[in-house]
Amino acid sequence: MTTWPILSVVTFLPAFGAFLIYLSRGNDEAAERNSRWIALWTTLITLAVSLILVWRFDPAQPDFQFVEKAPWLASAITYHMGVDGISLPFVILTTAILPFCIIASWKSVKMRVREYMMAFLVLETLMIGTFSSLDLVLFYLFFEGGLIPMFLIIGVWGGPRRVYASFKFFLYTLLGSVLMLLAIMALYWNAGTTDIPTLMHTAVPRSLQTWAWLAFFASFAVKMPMWPVHTWLPDAHVEAPTAGSVILAAILLKMGGYGFLRFSLPMFPLASHDFAPLIFTMSAIAIIYTSLVALMQEDMKKLIAYSSVAHMGFVTMGIFAGTVQGVAGGVFQMVSHGIVSGALFLCVGIIYDRMHTREIAAYGGLVNRMPLYALVFLVFTMANVGLPGTSGFVGEFMTLIGTFKVSLPTAFFATTGVILSAAYALWLYRKVVFGALVKPSLASMKDLTARECLTLLPLLALTLLFGFYPKPVLDMSAASVQQLVTNYSHALTTQAAALLQ
Repeated sequence: MTTWPILSVVTFLPAFGAFLIYLSRGNDEAAERNSRWIALWTTLITLAVSLILVWRFDPAQPDFQFVEKAPWLASAITYHMGVDGISLPFVILTTAILPFCIIASWKSVKMRVREYMMAFLVLETLMIGTFSSLDLVLFYLFFEGGLIPMFLIIGVWGGPRRVYASFKFFLYTLLGSVLMLLAIMALYWNAGTTDIPTLMHTAVPRSLQTWAWLAFFASFAVKMPMWPVHTWLPDAHVEAPTAGSVILAAILLKMGGYGFLRFSLPMFPLASHDFAPLIFTMSAIAIIYTSLVALMQEDMKKLIAYSSVAHMGFVTMGIFAGTVQGVAGGVFQMVSHGIVSGALFLCVGIIYDRMHTREIAAYGGLVNRMPLYALVFLVFTMANVGLPGTSGFVGEFMTLIGTFKVSLPTAFFATTGVILSAAYALWLYRKVVFGALVKPSLASMKDLTARECLTLLPLLALTLLFGFYPKPVLDMSAASVQQLVTNYSHALTTQAAALLQ
């Protein structure tokens, strides 16, 4: 058994690194250099410590592990942390992605470098805390706290319309979360506790389930984001710096899906079942509509942002199918999308640093000057499409299989999204990489540097590894997913038996 609070160490180590950067002194150049190295070493040490969680994690145990509990606010609200097979993959994804964000920002960020690195480290603490919290109030504080550093990252270091994009991001996500706070209060009044494991095994009255489900849904749907509350995402991605886009796509979007898995299905199973047709409809529209919108984009970041909304449609569809394949596929799809979409935004950032434009029309024939970049970009594009042999295929296939058992029309319409994703992704790749090198400005383009290879090649390896061998992620989450689906089915069966009597 673990005797030291390893989960708290993983959670608060980045915040300690941010504090060290705050204390670092010296002239501007020295302080900037120190802040970069402190941030990099902090994220690497956090990743190393988080891997101890994987090493000591028992995948056969569906309940929470590495549990830490201490009194906090009053008697009912405690500092309660722990992970299971559903939350641990997201904790590891967070700690793994952050070093790439720091390396990607090494040369591109020249203004307020200390504050930039501090914002990323504080954001890492808040994201890990969100996935590790086992108390509703603690979860809410971490969940909402993540808005602040992301708001600053977009608003201070973003593009020309950064203030508009950051306020739109903040207001959209905050509005949904106010409703969630009311639902948390209602759950506390009903059960007398904010302890998540206790609430997962507490019967919530049928009327409260409906309203609480809708309140939580308002927050998580915006965070994912689901159609039609997705419009903040393309603006946020376009204006955010490269590392900001990576963290937004790879981690922050997953908080909505994690919320559905942690709260909606286990706490409100009857409401989840009743609202499943609504989710299926919204997911199918998201997959088809945003794929068509992506086909019309002229900005590379906007195209990838719309593709993220489509891929999150597969996740929500799989989760609310309530089948083992659907839920497991949703978890895997979120992990895979975190790796692939993060890598795609890094790829866009690399050529943006050279040309200072994201317009698709400004490029063409890059394969002639950047063959290694063209190869790496091709693999991530294929993974985004869902080509067999890449991690993108496994998650999409499993969610489709899981949904097919429950709703054939939803699975049919979602499958058309696979075709549309191939259309916009291959169109983007052809426009940027192939063709003749006719634009004079592209003639001096250099291929990937060693630093850029360091950010992309590990993600490339993971994309191919999980494509051919998805077992590590699926095995880690299998027991917890099985327990979630079993409890969900049991609640529905009990309700059906009660109605028959």
